[in-house]
Amino acid sequence: MILVTGATGLVARPLVELLVEAGAKVRAVTRTPEKAVFPDGVEVVDRPDALDGVTSIFLHPRAVADGAPELLEQARRQGATRVVALSAINIDDDLSEQPSRFRGDRNKEAEQAAVASGLEWVSLRAASFAINTLTSWGGQIRAGDVVRGAYAGFEEALLDERDLSEVAARALLTDEVVGQRLELTGPQALTHTESVEIIGTAIGRPLRYQEMPAEMVARGMIERGLPQAFVTALMARYARGGRARVTGEVERVLGRPARTFAQWAADHAALVNGR
Repeated sequence: MILVTGATGLVARPLVELLVEAGAKVRAVTRTPEKAVFPDGVEVVDRPDALDGVTSIFLHPRAVADGAPELLEQARRQGATRVVALSAINIDDDLSEQPSRFRGDRNKEAEQAAVASGLEWVSLRAASFAINTLTSWGGQIRAGDVVRGAYAGFEEALLDERDLSEVAARALLTDEVVGQRLELTGPQALTHTESVEIIGTAIGRPLRYQEMPAEMVARGMIERGLPQAFVTALMARYARGGRARVTGEVERVLGRPARTFAQWAADHAALVNGR
């Protein structure tokens, strides 16, 4: 039995499907089991400590928050043997430049708990998700052909969430990457300007990125309801800049190239357009 925490999220929801397709028994943890829709045979619970019969755990750093050490200790005592922790490629950066921490992710703590658990472990150090571009820019793209934001030249090696889910499934189902910290990125570094242009190509419209003063962008984000601490960390990360790290880990694990951002944009064109 594989316990999947954060089971309705961007990574864990398709992970559940992959595991079921592979013939694994899955127990999915969600805060709202009455609303969750999963493939037939998936056991749905609302408590991560529902560990009877569990042999492996997918550890989501937001879903378990600061409870990872206790959860994994309990799992070990009840017979679990493996944990695959979702983490982030920037976990060694200054905490003030890790925006996701201010939205509940405890990436470093999840990895540390996994390594110290006494279980077989894998850490998935993921780059920024491709879908984050839609979260950040979707409203502007649907409203017009100009995306306004800070730091046009900031680079990211955007990771297709589907690739991350497939790597997670491989880590749970095989012994190939046990004991490894996998730095998972997309296959190319792209600036904000380049990413917006790629989205434009996918939806058949000539989009462009217009750089605005960081202070103005930050103020607008806060006015739209984003937490100030999150916005401050995001702007600090952008300001530091530098070359984005690009690795071949997705291809090494899956035996095929990582999906490009252009592929992601083409596959999600309807979603970008709000359909």
